[in-house]
Amino acid sequence: MTRTEEFQELRPLLFSIAYRILGSVSEAEDAVQEAWLRFEGAAAEPRSVKAYLSATVTRICVDVLRSARVRREEYVGPWFPEPLLADPYEDPARAAELADSVSMAALLLLERLSPLERAVFVLREAFDFGYPEIASAVGRSEAACRQLVVRARRHMAAGRPRFDADRKERQELAARFFDALREGDVGGLRDLLAADVSMVGDGGGKAPQLARAVMGADNVARLLASVLPRMARIDVSFEAHELNGQPGAVFHDRDGRVLHTLALDVLDGRIQAIRLVVNPDKLAHLGPVADAWEISRELKRAPRG
Repeated sequence: MTRTEEFQELRPLLFSIAYRILGSVSEAEDAVQEAWLRFEGAAAEPRSVKAYLSATVTRICVDVLRSARVRREEYVGPWFPEPLLADPYEDPARAAELADSVSMAALLLLERLSPLERAVFVLREAFDFGYPEIASAVGRSEAACRQLVVRARRHMAAGRPRFDADRKERQELAARFFDALREGDVGGLRDLLAADVSMVGDGGGKAPQLARAVMGADNVARLLASVLPRMARIDVSFEAHELNGQPGAVFHDRDGRVLHTLALDVLDGRIQAIRLVVNPDKLAHLGPVADAWEISRELKRAPRG
């Protein structure tokens, strides 16, 4: 195989590692491209191309994450990862771990970790890398990497997301939710929401967003049932779509441009959290992005009855 062929074969794995470390589709793609440039320019052929490229992309991501810390601390409002429609890397033997590690809830928990903790945790827990490979990737001893994993597990344990194992049941509940959403059915929505459900939006100061989190089944159901029919009247539509391995939807304006995404966390037969990504910078990889401010103005003019 040529270097190009070897790289293309490993690209899905490299992107999946990078996305979990960074929580950003665009930054993950940039990290993978930078790994290719380094591989292409390397004078010697590595003994293991997979190990070399995995280590390279991990180091790049750790550097990016360190530089992004200040940006995220100064971020306006809640910060969510960029929504991912489909994980390009598949491993049937680790399907459950891969799906869990790419969820919005898991990626938000990973934000609690230091860049090194996050990198070693992703390599070990999601992709089952051995400690010699991890040590080479992050430039630490195997013993140090084991300690980093132990610390990362401890940080993650308290808030570790736990999703329903039955994917079919989860999808059926989501389908009922979106049916009730289309109909503006307050009661139907309320029946599917956990009592302490929360709905939070990420606009980053660049798009209209919820002033604060909406809490409680009744409040969330009433807000959704009042807003969605009005959005339909100005030709905003949505398409159910899996996001980050969990049920969700992508909303479009009348011209088919992406307005925002909506992701659901489902547990014990109820929706525990609803997360909206409205920041246009986080939607560009999904297609042309709508003008959310104009949609908001149009929505205010739309009749309520």
